Amino acid sequence: MDRFFFFAALLVFSSCLLQAKPNVIIVYTDDQGSVDANCYGSTDIETPHIDRLAETGVRFTQMLAPSAICSASRAGLLTGQIPARAGVPANVSSAKGNEGMPASKFILPELFKSNGYATGHIGKWHLGYTEETMPNAQGFDYSYGHMGGCIDNYSHFFYWNGPNRHDLWRNGTEIWEDGAFFGDRMVEELKGFIDLHAEEPFFVYWAINWPHYPLQGTSKWRERYADLPHPRDKYAAFMSSTDDLLGELLDHLEASGLRDDTIVIFQSDHGHSVEERTFGGGGSAGPYRGHKGNLFEGGIRVPAVVSWPGGDLPQGAVREGLVTGMDWYPTLAEWTGATIPDDHPVDGRSIAKVVSGEMKTPHEKVYWRLGANPEKAKWVVRKGDWKLLGNATENVTPEDCEPLTDDDRKLFLVNLKEDVGEHENIKAQHPEVVAELLEIRAEFESSLASEP
Repeated sequence: MDRFFFFAALLVFSSCLLQAKPNVIIVYTDDQGSVDANCYGSTDIETPHIDRLAETGVRFTQMLAPSAICSASRAGLLTGQIPARAGVPANVSSAKGNEGMPASKFILPELFKSNGYATGHIGKWHLGYTEETMPNAQGFDYSYGHMGGCIDNYSHFFYWNGPNRHDLWRNGTEIWEDGAFFGDRMVEELKGFIDLHAEEPFFVYWAINWPHYPLQGTSKWRERYADLPHPRDKYAAFMSSTDDLLGELLDHLEASGLRDDTIVIFQSDHGHSVEERTFGGGGSAGPYRGHKGNLFEGGIRVPAVVSWPGGDLPQGAVREGLVTGMDWYPTLAEWTGATIPDDHPVDGRSIAKVVSGEMKTPHEKVYWRLGANPEKAKWVVRKGDWKLLGNATENVTPEDCEPLTDDDRKLFLVNLKEDVGEHENIKAQHPEVVAELLEIRAEFESSLASEP
């Protein structure tokens, strides 16, 4: 009888441990500008739910995305690795039959599955369009969304390179939902997944494909922003529509009694777009130079908030130290008790102590490379406040900056503490700093070249 009670107690204890693991939801927006939320200083766009999340969590002012383009940023997030190490140094093709992130990578859903979690993907993928590289083969129990870079939110077609092609999938099977608004459908799918797995720990990667073009905000917000100048009016409507989706998630978690036990991370994949398809702009980098596609701060400094009310995290706090999107991988492993395999080295570092306020940054030096060819790719080295850009480009130059010269494009040095807007290239005044940062770059490139 004693043995019976012992094993019964052990079973109950084990069940409690299972339920003690927090749920995790990563909300990854697409092309959201560096300051496009009220809590980041925006005064012309309403984002009450991003602000609500920040009031119950920690907001970062120097969160740097893994890359300045979609696929590479997502690969960095999901692997915890420099995108070039993750096998995705640039964008992945949006055409069916093209591979993307190597299937051998041990990405976040696989990390969570190894720790007893149910795993779900909702929204955009853009990391491979073959059976082996689509979400269900990469650790997701459930997947609903599109595989390419963007879709029309009503027809679910990818129109931006021919031939026009339909792109909506559930668990690897193409489905047709003509006329259904994709934002509404994502929320329905998300709520369904949460409800199905409410009694067990779950991980959701909700890759909202907004405010990426096409700018299809709801009528409520289009009317609200009708007096804003073009194209800010269209972008603002889509950004507030995005915020509404976050609000529906938070409301559902609260109504389900799951809010306290759920880690919610909200972050943009990179800076705002200035492409023709988004009318040349609409988003804002605020005081920062740059935009989607380049490695100035406006291309990689993004809004980011983490909230876990039941996890003894600070609430209403702000952290100013350098952190990166690659850091979520080891941080979430620490918070959930998951074990990162020895054969999956990560470039990210846990920011648990940054969140708690015990540390400013876990990084002495960080490296970005945007492009497959190291000689032609755009790249950045950070060490402290020093930042060195190589092969720098920009499509839009801020009014208070001089256009890049050929010499600037080769190497551009700035101290962000003194010049956060990256107005002036000071490489001529600090040749010793340039030499040190070039040596750091060589070390990183050596490690990337040694990848199998």
